[in-house]
Amino acid sequence: MASVPMEHGLIFAGILFSMGFLGVLARRNIIFILMSIEVMLNAAGMAFVIAASRWGQPDGQIMFIFILAMAAAEVSVGLTLIIRLYQRFHTLDTDAASLLRG
Repeated sequence: MASVPMEHGLIFAGILFSMGFLGVLARRNIIFILMSIEVMLNAAGMAFVIAASRWGQPDGQIMFIFILAMAAAEVSVGLTLIIRLYQRFHTLDTDAASLLRG
């Protein structure tokens, strides 16, 4: 079975991370920003798995599980903030979040 070269996988992970980063910078809707952060986390996890498979170590899969757990926590906190923001301002624009005081 032919395997994908490590360079190709890391380039693909870099492209995915860049797309997620551009999504965070360009979007104003909080839901799209959270989705872009998820893309960035998945790209980082994919880079860990690719690098670990190159050397035959299970460390990449362990780090990917940690990244998935961190992403789940980020989603739960993010969705809670989105619900509270929408209840208060009736919008999901990030400029409304600057009006919150705490």
